[in-house]
Amino acid sequence: MTKRILMLVGDYVEDYEAMVPYQMLKMVGCEVTAICPGKAAGDTVATAIHDFEGEQTYSEKRGHNFRIDADFDTVNESDYDGLVIPGGRAPEYLRLNERVLQIVRHFATVGKPLAAVCHGPQILAAADVLDGRHCSAYPAVRYEVQQSGGTYVPAAETFDNAHVDDNLVTAPAWPAHPAWIAAFLELLGMKVTWSD
Repeated sequence: MTKRILMLVGDYVEDYEAMVPYQMLKMVGCEVTAICPGKAAGDTVATAIHDFEGEQTYSEKRGHNFRIDADFDTVNESDYDGLVIPGGRAPEYLRLNERVLQIVRHFATVGKPLAAVCHGPQILAAADVLDGRHCSAYPAVRYEVQQSGGTYVPAAETFDNAHVDDNLVTAPAWPAHPAWIAAFLELLGMKVTWSD
């Protein structure tokens, strides 16, 4: 049975954290629907490319236009098997939208797989679904995780680690895609195997 995945994006979502999971999930047969408040099917959001280039924080460059698959106002979250929340700057303002928070609470409450990366846990904190949970995130989001009752799981030196806590899989940044997506697929009951 095809797994249906909902993805929450917004302007200046991190390019790799939206595009790569979107494509990876489609590659393994998932039906992925990207939505954004105020946007309908066919609209786009601007992405941002964050990179680690030796300064005290990441740099940001304009990325691509990422296409929205469905009308935010009519999406029914109960029709989906899992939720993906990419990072970037989008979570900073998406967490102010009550409908976004309702969608996140649905997945948390019913125990469906919920994945967030980088700044995505800002939305989890705002939705008040981290109390008593362990959550990885970009280090700058540590205090939001802790203030919402969660335990922050630090990033590995290479930022390639993922953490699973029941139905929640989180990671600190896009270098964790292999671990993060593999863990999310496992939560969905899927397993990717390779043969020669």
